Amino acid sequence: MARRHHVVALAYDGLCTFEFGIVIEAFGLPRPELDVPWYRFTVCSLERRPLRATGGITIRAEAGLDVLSRADTIVIAGWRDLDETPPAALVSAIRRAHRRGARVVSICSGVFVLAAAGLLDGKRATTHWRHAEQLAERFPQIRVEPDVLYVDEGRVLTSAGSAAGIDLCLHIIRSDFGADVANAVARRLVVPPHRDGGQSQYVSAGVETGGGSHFGRLIDWAQANLHRDLTVEVLARQARMSARSFARHFRLEIGTTPHRWISHQRLLAAQRHLEKTNAPVDRVAEAVGMQTAATLRHHFRRSFRTSPSAYRKRFTTRGSRP
Repeated sequence: MARRHHVVALAYDGLCTFEFGIVIEAFGLPRPELDVPWYRFTVCSLERRPLRATGGITIRAEAGLDVLSRADTIVIAGWRDLDETPPAALVSAIRRAHRRGARVVSICSGVFVLAAAGLLDGKRATTHWRHAEQLAERFPQIRVEPDVLYVDEGRVLTSAGSAAGIDLCLHIIRSDFGADVANAVARRLVVPPHRDGGQSQYVSAGVETGGGSHFGRLIDWAQANLHRDLTVEVLARQARMSARSFARHFRLEIGTTPHRWISHQRLLAAQRHLEKTNAPVDRVAEAVGMQTAATLRHHFRRSFRTSPSAYRKRFTTRGSRP
């Protein structure tokens, strides 16, 4: 990032304070220890008067909607009433910002503002599982995905329920600065750098699987052995379970299939290799268990919308070594 990327968060009367706090924690705090050109952060509001927020507090924003014309990223942290049509001035400002190239992000119910602006037409999107059906019914032109933590559609990104906003913000930081910086921010937040699975695992009460201790050890082992052929049978033997029982319990516990989890871990490992070493792409592919450079390029482009070489050029850390 050649200059400081400008993030603007919207405040409004009836503000969702938890979602808003996530945005401030992710983008608004100074992080000199990271040694990168960290974000500029501004809060804007619909009204220039003190705003009531959840929890009995009031806040006053430093800027009006005009600042959206200069924002690189706009974040809508929730929305006060799903049945309320967002003000025309807000919808118009967001549309104009998006047309000139700004990235627009929603957390939880904030997706209804983006939907009202027409920015999600023909695109995938998500929101809290309690609101997914209402979103799909009101905006049938949107492909609602109720079982994921967040959806990245390039310059329009949406997250599921409140805490999934953390996952989305870390994803954005990872896209802007690389995996190491995102991991450092995650450590500050005391959260995982990336949660596997989706929000479907939170819809009903948790399922007791009895496999937690196995999976804790298994995950450590698998991450250290990504270069191996990690089939379900191999993982099941390591967990001392039958393949069928392992696959079922793994999905219940982790929230995704063993194959998808392994594939994602390999991509994360590939990111680290590309950032920290000068190893050729084919060697990186072998080291993370993808076997060939062509396979790595295919999965890398599908997941990150870029090539391994382009990613390395952007995110190589100083002092890279073979």
